[in-house]
Amino acid sequence: MKNTIKACVKPKFISDLRDLVCGNARLYGDKTLYYYKEPGSKEVREFSYNTAMERMNWLGTAFAKLGIMGNHIAVIGDTHPDYMTTYYAAVNGGGVIVPLDKELSTEQLVNFCNLAEISAIAYTSSFNNKLTDLIDELPDVRYFIPISKGEESDNDKVRQFEDLIELGKTELENGNRDFVDYEIHASDLAAILFTSGTTGTSKGVMLTQGNLTAATNSSCQSMEYDYNNTFVSVLPMHHSYEITCGHFAISNLGASIFINDSLKNALRSFSYFKPNALMLVPLFVETMYKKIWHEIDKKGMHKKVRAAMKLSDGLLAVGIDKRDKFFGQITGALGGNLKSIVCGGAPIDPKLIKDFRSFGISIFEGYGITECAPLVAVNSPGKERYRSVGLPVYGCSVKIDKKPNEETGEILVKGDNVMIGYYKNEQATKEAFTDDGWFKTGDIGYIDKDGYIFITGRKKNVIILSNGKNVFPEEVEGYLSTCELISEAVVIGRKNAIGDIVITAVVYPDYERFEGKSDDEILAQIKERINNINRNLPSFKQIRDVELKKEEFEKTTSRKIKRFLVK
Repeated sequence: MKNTIKACVKPKFISDLRDLVCGNARLYGDKTLYYYKEPGSKEVREFSYNTAMERMNWLGTAFAKLGIMGNHIAVIGDTHPDYMTTYYAAVNGGGVIVPLDKELSTEQLVNFCNLAEISAIAYTSSFNNKLTDLIDELPDVRYFIPISKGEESDNDKVRQFEDLIELGKTELENGNRDFVDYEIHASDLAAILFTSGTTGTSKGVMLTQGNLTAATNSSCQSMEYDYNNTFVSVLPMHHSYEITCGHFAISNLGASIFINDSLKNALRSFSYFKPNALMLVPLFVETMYKKIWHEIDKKGMHKKVRAAMKLSDGLLAVGIDKRDKFFGQITGALGGNLKSIVCGGAPIDPKLIKDFRSFGISIFEGYGITECAPLVAVNSPGKERYRSVGLPVYGCSVKIDKKPNEETGEILVKGDNVMIGYYKNEQATKEAFTDDGWFKTGDIGYIDKDGYIFITGRKKNVIILSNGKNVFPEEVEGYLSTCELISEAVVIGRKNAIGDIVITAVVYPDYERFEGKSDDEILAQIKERINNINRNLPSFKQIRDVELKKEEFEKTTSRKIKRFLVK
């Protein structure tokens, strides 16, 4: 029999991530937390709140038996319930989870694992028979743990996930309580999240149990969601936004999550599972928006739909809501139940937000940064403000570091959600905080008289892609500097014809090497070399367009390129 769900106006405040899992099991029991498919299967499986607690305890006990409880555990791959099992088993036994981007190159993956002193790495099926090829390059990794079936290896370091579950279950039944009785402290280091970049430029953000707990609580308190809500998970699992807001917070609501099996199937998943709420980045919202209007225009209904939107908005202003009746066919493509989307990671066009609202779907913009676990601010229902990322969330303070005569300045944050520093990088940690303990986000903005935060720019040239990914131009330029055909280069984010940000290299060639060559010939050769460079970069950092420059870039007296002049 299903457990009786105890209703609550607001989700409970959790004391730590074990309380999150175990408390939810007590409240929601056999209710389904995850609906998912195993790779290659069409069968939709269910994973309950009770199952989440049981498997966490069994895996954590197995870690204790193997002598790696309290160690650094990496996890990589696609979204899967046991990705979260691994996460909870690591952090709730005094260990540290290190979620890795599945788009990392082999070299980057090896470097990150060695830097973070990984003792074991768990991985989903997309990495089966791949990581074991790196055993010799990862001498300190004691165990390679495939989450799904399909990994074949006779190496003693390879331990099947389900075998560890059975080991932990037996150990727990025989009285091994090392994991379940471990005393958690808010100050315990719980996660290392690597920011964008290679080992030369990337930093490992250190988040504690207290940081992740505070961010989970503030996320839950900021939105009017509860156990009746249904979500679809589509964002990469290593993102702090997806973990904190898309898994910790949603499970604390007692809600249910359908795991989308691939990006190309996202809209199909919406149609199948019929979510009433989503957590996305602008790229997904923009894609949905374009598809909606493409279908409208294809049917020659543009003017008619716009007229209906104007009529509907007028009725809504006087308290009459006919949006389901007017636009049911449009929203039906998204499942028919979708009422709200929380969106963060990059700015989103207010026109898009207004159109979705006319259709009956509210979009709430928010703001986060990995170093803040990540949530800093969000627009809440009934308190939205266009172009703003909203008000600071519960337990988080925000101020602007600016001179008296300036309108904008750097956004500073303080709260229990703020990281304790960068792993093995004292200098970067020191530079990240003011003398009185405020975290310097590197983002530029202002706060209006009502406390709403507005972001106007990025302090350190970071390029923000439509999917929320950050690309540091200096890193990509470092790769270009190795090409002898290029004298100078500046990497920028250039909007293409459809409004997407494209990583673009503005290049001043070494013209002496191209004597007698036309611009087209020069461009073709440089593009060929850049294509080779791209092979060493994750897809989101790859250069997609190249522009030639006839003259050297203008420089300062110290021979630094004046980047702000590159348009």
